Amino acid sequence: MPIRDALLPELEAELATTRKLLELVPEARTSFRPHKKSWTLGELSLHLANLLTWLPSTLKSTELDLDPPGGPKFVPPKFESAKATLAMFDETARAARAALASASDAELTVPWTLKKHGQAMFTLPRSACMRSFVMNHLIHHRGQLTVYLRLVDVPLPPVYGPTADLTGDQLAAQARER
Repeated sequence: MPIRDALLPELEAELATTRKLLELVPEARTSFRPHKKSWTLGELSLHLANLLTWLPSTLKSTELDLDPPGGPKFVPPKFESAKATLAMFDETARAARAALASASDAELTVPWTLKKHGQAMFTLPRSACMRSFVMNHLIHHRGQLTVYLRLVDVPLPPVYGPTADLTGDQLAAQARER
């Protein structure tokens, strides 16, 4: 089985769950910040949408330097709105799916390096990078998003199972709707 065929179903499941949560971000609460060192709810949701750009980028290059010596430092996009963030997520998700779907085993086994100011932070095969640097990273920040949403009183849907916000009857009704 090609490596991409093992990764694609996992990517699809994580994208669907992430989108479901991004849909719940209330525009009126996007400036919410749980701590002075934390991102705002809007910035965190934007990071989730932008993070997916790293999957196609990983397949097009063999490294990324977040702060290259003598070059411009990585500057993340600026949050505009929850609606624009959801649109960005849809676009970056389409590009991520397409990039992975067209990747060969040879491309997925090429070593890829993350650097900061010319210093290697890690080197992994592209397939491992996609799982850790992209998907696990997405899952990590999506977990943060669920905490932010709970803090602004948004009921949470199931992610990997029931939540305290939905009863068994509500879960059954949701399953029937699908």
